Amino acid sequence: MGLVKRIGNEIIFVRAVLRSLKRLKEIGRDTTHTFSDTIEALAEEKPDNIAIYFEDRKLTYREYNAEANRYARWAKGQGLGRGSVVALMMENRPEYLIAWLGIIKAGATAALINTNLIKGPLAHSLNISTANHVVLGAELAEHYFSAADQLERPMTVWATGGAIRDAQDLDAALAQQSSERLPADLRKDVTQDDDALFIYTSGTTGNPKAARIPHVRLRSMMGAFSAGANATEKDRMYVVLPLYHSAGGVCAVGTTLTVGGSVILQRKFSATHFWDDIVKYKATLFQYIGELCRYLLNTEKHPKERKHKIRLAVGNGLRPEIWTAFQKRFRIPRILEFYGATEGNVGLMNFDGTPGAIGRIPGWAKAKFNVEIVKFDIENEQPLRGPDGFCMRAAPGEAGEAIGKIIDDPKRPTGRFDGYAKKEETEKKILRDVFEKGDVWFRTGDLLRQDKLGYFYFVDRIGDTFRWKGENVATSEVAEAISVFPGVKEANVYGVHVPGADGRAGMASIVAENGKLDLEKFRAQMLKELPEYAVPVFLRIQPEIEVTGTFKHRKVELVKEGFDPSVISEPIFFNCPVQKKYVPVDQHLYGRICAGEIRL
Repeated sequence: MGLVKRIGNEIIFVRAVLRSLKRLKEIGRDTTHTFSDTIEALAEEKPDNIAIYFEDRKLTYREYNAEANRYARWAKGQGLGRGSVVALMMENRPEYLIAWLGIIKAGATAALINTNLIKGPLAHSLNISTANHVVLGAELAEHYFSAADQLERPMTVWATGGAIRDAQDLDAALAQQSSERLPADLRKDVTQDDDALFIYTSGTTGNPKAARIPHVRLRSMMGAFSAGANATEKDRMYVVLPLYHSAGGVCAVGTTLTVGGSVILQRKFSATHFWDDIVKYKATLFQYIGELCRYLLNTEKHPKERKHKIRLAVGNGLRPEIWTAFQKRFRIPRILEFYGATEGNVGLMNFDGTPGAIGRIPGWAKAKFNVEIVKFDIENEQPLRGPDGFCMRAAPGEAGEAIGKIIDDPKRPTGRFDGYAKKEETEKKILRDVFEKGDVWFRTGDLLRQDKLGYFYFVDRIGDTFRWKGENVATSEVAEAISVFPGVKEANVYGVHVPGADGRAGMASIVAENGKLDLEKFRAQMLKELPEYAVPVFLRIQPEIEVTGTFKHRKVELVKEGFDPSVISEPIFFNCPVQKKYVPVDQHLYGRICAGEIRL
């Protein structure tokens, strides 16, 4: 990196951090101010600014606030307030943002339920929410009733957007409520430490956990993104990510709704209609997840894909192998990649747009941040400790677990770790006696590395990285190599158990164009791009890859099914060390591999 560019990046970093610190200082100053107060102030100061665009509808800040007031009065009428929880199940639309704003206006907590869940996982999410009332969009009635018989307590169902059997009519109840300004003492006992939201983890490896989002954390997350994007009331943020998750429902909407700007909501992501919407609504910002960018790159050229007003794309998971191609093809002036978790206290932002980096903390600024990377034992999935019993910092370029020091300081709200609704889940994420006796750190569960210039790079999720032939295999790095091979649309990499073999053998589930892959060229390319131990031992060709609502690849079922052709109907191939090519796995070959007749 040239000297001029390095100086420019330092200036960008300093300016962005100063904006963020100023915003966080404002948040820490008033312990009673909540997001409700922010919207109420904007409804007074900028009443005619458009808060929400949705299809052919527009809601001004005056209207957004007024409709939320109806919800708050309804909640109070049900005896709900501080300490109460209301579950919210609804697809993306303005009523979603109105509902949870109204609930927190009343001092209660909104539990944002994943709209993709059914049966047991849905019942689990509702059970741990402690809610006795659920606001249910009519479009999700079938989902809810698939889980109703597994609920631990009876729930009062309030239907909106259509009639639902055995449910109260919420729309009628809201119509009876006043939209006028709420009494000043309505939430007089609510502080920033009270919970505003429960947001659930994605559940890629088990049942979701309900992460606590107190008012101070909600405002900190929104403020950090608004400052990072340098957002103003002239900005319009396009949101296709689900509102039940923090990426779309907090970070994206908070970027503009905290400064009087607009959010443009869509029910779901559509690669076909993406650029039409961006141009139609004159979006200046959009929030991405890495796979969303990959889907857009895989579509045919769109006549409007470069005729937009986008000044910044903000998100996470944009992989290095498609970063530059994505930015260049769609004429994106600036990309703001970030790293963080809904419940975590480690937050990073790549302010200068260095491709592939998820954030940066230069050495001279290290003392201002609570982030460290520690050496990690892949097999035991625990940080390594030295002879003195303390953890050891990873060297520059070395992968290790990212951890964040837990700080209970109103002036540094980002250092908090508020945990989950269930206390036992909270304790699992805490690491104690890390560098000195008595210190307490949050475990991200992610392997990162940091270079000498301070840039952080994502390596893998702990549990995804596996050992094979005595080496650590990072699934994300293998997936990157596979994804750029011609004809590959998506790749999901994981480790599978092979009887008698140490560690786990690499396997890749691949979505290929027309369901076909040139296996000879693919193998040659993998041997060229990857160490031999990282080249997938097994391949599985699938028509599509199962993802969560936030486009994260699900691996649990794939790992369970392994490479057994008796339970998998799709083609499976084995990288045969004898024939030196990928060969089809049938029941006979599967038996030979499991019996140890073929050395891996």
